[in-house]
Amino acid sequence: MFAYIVRRFAVAIPTILILIVLSFVLMYSAPGNPFNGEKIPPPEVLANLQAKYGLDQPYWKQITNYVWNVVAHFDFGPSFKYKDRSVNDIIAQGFPVTLTYGFWSFVVAVVVGVSLGVLAAIRHNTWIDYLAVGFSIGAQSLPNFVMAPVLVVVFTLWLGWLPGGGWNGGQWQYIVLPVVALATSYFASIARITRSSMLEVMNAGFIRTAKAKGLPMRRVIWRHALKPAMLPVLSYLGPAFVGMVTGSVVVDAYFSTGGIGQFFVNSAFNRDYSVMMGITILVGVLTIVFNLVVDVLYAWIDPKIRY
Repeated sequence: MFAYIVRRFAVAIPTILILIVLSFVLMYSAPGNPFNGEKIPPPEVLANLQAKYGLDQPYWKQITNYVWNVVAHFDFGPSFKYKDRSVNDIIAQGFPVTLTYGFWSFVVAVVVGVSLGVLAAIRHNTWIDYLAVGFSIGAQSLPNFVMAPVLVVVFTLWLGWLPGGGWNGGQWQYIVLPVVALATSYFASIARITRSSMLEVMNAGFIRTAKAKGLPMRRVIWRHALKPAMLPVLSYLGPAFVGMVTGSVVVDAYFSTGGIGQFFVNSAFNRDYSVMMGITILVGVLTIVFNLVVDVLYAWIDPKIRY
């Protein structure tokens, strides 16, 4: 098991380095520059700005310095548009917000999705199965850019139960609607994957043997069926977790949470390349790390994966 983890780390580290280099190359290959807005500055002013941010250096030196600062110091450099603020400051402001509602979205999606999937598989071809599948399909057909305004209209404007925006330090009233809007489509996918995997496992030979021995159904499910049925679910949870904890542009826009999703959109419009690269690299690194965690859990559940 230790050798397997070392091998996975050996693959993850160069992947992160390639991600950083490609992010830099693609971002600076885009037409235009961060300083060309509605009014193009004079050549002398533009030259001073490029010298201030090191953009007048040779291309290879810019890449080398950027990779070194990110890898050695986790420093994404200054923002081109926000004066006296670095990319690290912007991420430090927005990421805790998205991490908070993203984490609770993940918890809700896993608990509801796995519960619905297992219940639908156990009560296969009954009204419970049809209800769970119908609820999952309905939830998946409503993406978060549809769910978010619907939640605001119903629970804020009509019922007046919950605030329709803001963050206010992360109080629970301000977290509920973003969590529901973000978790809905994810728990629908988890429920469908869990149901399909659970049905396949329940028809396996070792499950029939456990039933033939007279084991209680609850023990058959928890001790024998649930663990192998979670393998396809785990492979989905890695990217899903990253997608939720790094926030959603739609959630940040509709609920004005102040997460990094809104910063990412603003940086794209403003050509703030350093902020765009910082958030892109953050999301990429989290994706690689959590895929690594999923691979380790996969190998722990199924020892055949190690070989």
